[in-house]
Amino acid sequence: MTTISVFCANTGQYIDIEGGALLSDIAATLEPTLGFRPICCRVNNKTEGLDYAVYQPKTLEFQDKTTGSGPRVYARSLSMMLYAAVESVVPGARLVIEHSISNGYYCRLGGCDDVPQELIDALLGAMHALAGADFPFRRHTDRTEAVIDLFEQRGLHSKAALLRTTRELYASYYTLGDVCDSYYGALAPSTGHLQVFNLIKYNQGFLLLPFSSADPSQPAVPVPQEKMYKAFTDYVHFNAITGVSDVAQLNNCVIEGDARNLINVAEALHEKALARISDDITLRYARGGARIVLISGPSSSGKTTSTKRLAIQLMTNLLKPRLISLDDYFVNRDRTPRDASGDYDYESLYALDLEQFNADLAAILAGEEVALPTYNFERGCREYRGNTLRLDEGSILLIEGIHGLNPELTALIPEEMKYRVYVSALTTLSIDDHNWVPSSDTRLIRRIIRDRKYRGTSAEESIRRWPSVRRGEEKWIFPYQENADAMFNSSFVFELAVMKDEAEAALRGVPSDVPEYAEAYRLRKFLSYFLPISPDYIPSTSLLREFLGGSSFKY
Repeated sequence: MTTISVFCANTGQYIDIEGGALLSDIAATLEPTLGFRPICCRVNNKTEGLDYAVYQPKTLEFQDKTTGSGPRVYARSLSMMLYAAVESVVPGARLVIEHSISNGYYCRLGGCDDVPQELIDALLGAMHALAGADFPFRRHTDRTEAVIDLFEQRGLHSKAALLRTTRELYASYYTLGDVCDSYYGALAPSTGHLQVFNLIKYNQGFLLLPFSSADPSQPAVPVPQEKMYKAFTDYVHFNAITGVSDVAQLNNCVIEGDARNLINVAEALHEKALARISDDITLRYARGGARIVLISGPSSSGKTTSTKRLAIQLMTNLLKPRLISLDDYFVNRDRTPRDASGDYDYESLYALDLEQFNADLAAILAGEEVALPTYNFERGCREYRGNTLRLDEGSILLIEGIHGLNPELTALIPEEMKYRVYVSALTTLSIDDHNWVPSSDTRLIRRIIRDRKYRGTSAEESIRRWPSVRRGEEKWIFPYQENADAMFNSSFVFELAVMKDEAEAALRGVPSDVPEYAEAYRLRKFLSYFLPISPDYIPSTSLLREFLGGSSFKY
């Protein structure tokens, strides 16, 4: 056997191995030094399972379930273990893992309008038995035709349908005992790595809960998100009506030339949802309340365009909207809080001048004319350029910014004067029955395209900043989303197909010698399952134009 030298980033040292050694064998020799049990490894900044064989000099970075790619590997592996449990408890039942919500993943079983508690308990028991037995996840590669036949025989029709549209010569899949499945990324070496999880009843289905990010030794604890659940459910029903619930169905829509009709219907759904919110605001306004509409949501959710389109709907209801951006109330840069890494923390509530903002709001509600600031992002300071605002008869104030639902933002304003709207891209399209599309991935892809086009920011830098953005959302936005009077789902079932070409071009620019390459490669792999849709089909009033360009709105 040939001896080769590989560099272990965890230890900062080269080690000699035999050519063809598995990552699992290398990890076993290093585990006392690593101080943790690896679940995956980044090989030259690409995430691989521990069944990967090393034949050439590489840089290896082993990861546990909590770091880097570890949480995704853990979640995918849990999903297959759940599917194996379903096959043992209710053989042939269709498991659908729809989306992430309430710190877990919402699951349904075909044929069960309401999954009973005793069945959930049986599934949980079967999962614990699998985890205790430490069965291996085995990866296989075969001709795509053969894999399609295998999936059809096992009732995995959504997976077979997707493979038919990707037109690849070979395909990979996993087995766990007699159960086969496919996942679009590495799995853990074995079920023994999956000791922390839970299943609990949730509405008509149940939640698959991984480990808690706060305490990885315990399962995540669900949080109430009934408004979020309804927003998801409404769109799942809409997808079923259009016949596009997963990527295979979307790809077939493209192949059959029906993409334009799908776009028109989805755009109409957005317009109808905003009209309903406008009608509710108008009703409250007529009763003496709702003088201020606060529009909030996480990064790249489309808050700005949603606010502009809501303003149009309010005008059709004979109200006169006036717009304020919270960004104009940023404190001067030298007063901006910093995050744990020392970067400016623009996601913090205290990056805003709360005292000045509340004073201006109180004066506006009292009928006074107020001088409005404009934030100069180049100089990092607020400026007054002669812009003023006064609410007259029939006027309503729309305030857009990430902290709109935080009670502390408008603590001095009476509750009846406020109406809160939460905007987020709640992605309801699935890759297949067991692989969901994370909403955070949709928003990251939107952000990569927008920041590259309008802010001169590379995909590498957008990916580097994303964990900090996500931490800010977890702290400052998500805890308050259920405060909303209305939720607007800004996602489109077709949008990843529309953004595919531009996103892939941006992601290809991330060099392979930086840590961000792992995420760029994952996103490129993910986007490879979509057939492209021309951006020319998107109307100029679409929310997607905020990211793609060509909008008829002024930003």
